[in-house]
Formats: sequence, structure tokens, C-alpha cells
Amino acid sequence: MQLYNTLSAEERAQLIDEAGKERLTLSFYAYAKIENPQKFRDELFIAWNALDALGRIYVAHEGINAQMSVPADQFEAFRDTLEVYDFMKGIRLNVAVDQDDYSFLKLTIKVRHKIVADGLNDDSFDVTNKGIHLKAQEFNNMLEDPNTIVVDFRNHYESEVGHFEGAITPDVENFRESLPIINEQLQDFKEDKNLLMYCTGGIRCEKASAYFKHQGFKNVFQLEGGIIEYTRQIKEEGIKSKFIGKNFVFDHRLGERITDDIISQCHQCGKPCDNHTNCSNDACHLLFIQCDECKAVMENCCSTECLETIHLPLEEQVKLRKGLQVGNKVFRKGKSDALKFKNSGDLSDKPLAKAATKNIRQKLAVKKVLVGKAEHYYSKSKIAQFLIENKELSVGDTILISGPTTGEQELTVTEIHVNGGPCETAKIGDQITFELPFRVRLSDKLYKIIEPSENA
Repeated sequence: MQLYNTLSAEERAQLIDEAGKERLTLSFYAYAKIENPQKFRDELFIAWNALDALGRIYVAHEGINAQMSVPADQFEAFRDTLEVYDFMKGIRLNVAVDQDDYSFLKLTIKVRHKIVADGLNDDSFDVTNKGIHLKAQEFNNMLEDPNTIVVDFRNHYESEVGHFEGAITPDVENFRESLPIINEQLQDFKEDKNLLMYCTGGIRCEKASAYFKHQGFKNVFQLEGGIIEYTRQIKEEGIKSKFIGKNFVFDHRLGERITDDIISQCHQCGKPCDNHTNCSNDACHLLFIQCDECKAVMENCCSTECLETIHLPLEEQVKLRKGLQVGNKVFRKGKSDALKFKNSGDLSDKPLAKAATKNIRQKLAVKKVLVGKAEHYYSKSKIAQFLIENKELSVGDTILISGPTTGEQELTVTEIHVNGGPCETAKIGDQITFELPFRVRLSDKLYKIIEPSENA
């Protein structure tokens, strides 16, 4: 009986490609008393693995917190696996604004002490005694009330790229840091102010609202379903967005655009930018904001030290990080002395730029066809290797390289090498190489952009 993920991210990405099915990215949570979290965890893994559901899920005695990717044609079957449990009957599933078939590439379910680490050790604290839920329009209305204080209960790297107008944005690394900070800051407003709070999907505010009621705050409100549900409602109902910028998400996408306002900067050059990335140095993996120009120059690295490290032989890199606390610490970092333009804490609502929007007619008129797949990247020489599988590729073609970590990179082919020599056109079956300023992975696909006049 399989109870744990056995495939690598690259292998899973290949299976997703071969299946050719649309996938939905979604999230949900529920606070409930779970007597045996390990047994519950194993039951979920068996049920979800059979549906090819992927994601990052935490279970504890206090409930479940899940961010997942589910095949669209298995959505109802997935919902049925939740309905088996009384506390998840009719549970709201927050479906992502932007869909990406590669948002999650593993099914990881972990048993934790709590589904949201709060740092609280108070037996009298009742998480079910929560604040009043508000829908999008109700939330907007209360934002306009001068008697309202609105608080962002997310981390600094989340609020930096997007937040509600006028929100208090604590300069914190995690949720448990924010509770005492906000409690201290708002001590004089327990009786006479509306305390309005929000987070990504609602789970942190569910606990925060109960905590602040426990602390004596009289008028406590929270955004129902968080920013994700708020966005769905404003789009369906034509409501003006009071949220500006991007909503940070904890999967490969690292963000969903809510408005076209860019309110943050590239941490390296200061240019308006709100695209998060992770440092390519395996001993770092720092989460930071990086523009396309810095990405090309710095090869996805956060510092010159990391840039130099990734060009060392692999054995030396392994030796350098021996004994260091490395691994999957992606979302626990976000600050470094090397990042000169990092902002956190008291953030501005003023947009620095507008995100580029593509012409819809032009987008519909242009399509892409799969050419081949990535096989290797030689970081020292910045050479990428691909296998041509489906369509010829020529010098001068516009290509798109796409993958869960690489994102979507569009460029024009200026030279191709086949079997070590220059070539004008590569044919199906050829193994080709050409220079690229960014690293490619085994899960990356190579597409050719086809203009309307071309015969695909």
C-alpha cells in the first residue's frame, strides 16, 4: 500500500504532459477535532493518490490545511473524498484565479502539531469562537468606514507585492509573530474600532479573529475565503477591487495577479517588479523579487556569491553546503543584506507601474506548437540542450520555453548546433544545443510560436 510520494518533480511533470488533462489549483481548510491525525492522513493519501491529486497538506488534531492540484475531470470525485468526513461536508473549495497544470508536482501530506503555527499555549483559547465573516462587497463597505482598522495577517514577502488599501502590514516572517505585535499595537482600540482582517484563503484569519476576541476585542471581522474568494466574487459581481497588486500563493506560480498595479520593486535593481523567484543556489533558495533583466544577468541568483557558487563543479557545491541548514526552506526566507531594494512593514499603496497586458486579439491569433523537451543545461557555458521530437526548428524562429520552475520565457533563436556543429534547421530526432541566459530543467518544454499565416 503506497502512503508516500515516490516520483520526482520531473517525472510527475512528464506524466502530466502525457495525460494532457486540465488541472485545477485549489485550497481549503477546516478546523475540527481529529482524534487520530496519522490515520486521517493515511486515508487521505490513499484516496487522493488514486485520483492523481497533488499538493501540500497539513493535518493536526485541530484540523486540515490544504493547497492542491486536481485533474478537472476528477473534481467531483475529489469532493466526494471530503464529504466522507462530517466536518468537511459542504466545505468551500477556493479555486485559483490563474490555473497552472504544474502548480504542484508531489502529493505531500504531513502530520503537524497545528495546521497553522500560532505560538499560543492557552487552553482557554477557543478557535471556533471566530470573528464575523464578510463577503467582498461587505468587506469593501467596511474598509470605507473611518472607524475601521484593517490588518494583513500574511508575511512580509506576501504583503509586499499586494495588499488591501490602507492595511497594516506587519514586518513578520510568520503568522505567530504577527499576533503579539498587532495585539500590542491595537490595545487602545478594543472597544471602539472595527478590527477587520484578511489573509490568502482565510485560515490564518479564522484563528486570528478568535484570538483577538479572546483578547477582548469587541468588533472583530474577517474576509470570508480570504483574497482568493474575494477575487472570485469581485469578478463575478463586477465589484471594484480594493486589493492592489498580486496575491502571493504557495505553489510554483508564486502569485496571482488581482490588479495590474505593480507596487513592489526588483530587490536587486529597484525597477518596478512583483515577480518572486527562488535563488538557483541549492544552498540558498532565497525567496526574492527579481526582474527579467536581473534574472538574465544574475542567472536567477540573489547575490554574486550565489552566482559564483552555481558555476562551481557539483562536488564543490555539495562540499560547501555540507552541514548547512538547507533544503526546502523556500518560504521561510525573504530577507538578505544583498537585496538593496527589499521593502517590508509599513508599505505604500501607491502603484509604481502597471503590468503589461497583451492585446487579446493578438493573443488569440497566435498559437504555439510543441517542438521538443529539455535534456540538460550546462551552467558554466550557459548552454541548453533539447531533443527535437515533434516539429522542425530553424534559426529565426520565435520560441517559448515553459516549465513549472522556469515559467514562460519567450525569445528568438539566433543559432542552433546539432552534433556540435552549426545548423540552420534542426529536424525531428536531432539533439540540439544553443545558448540561454537562464537555466532549464528536465520538466521544461520547447514550443515554437506560430503566426496566423504559418502552416502549423
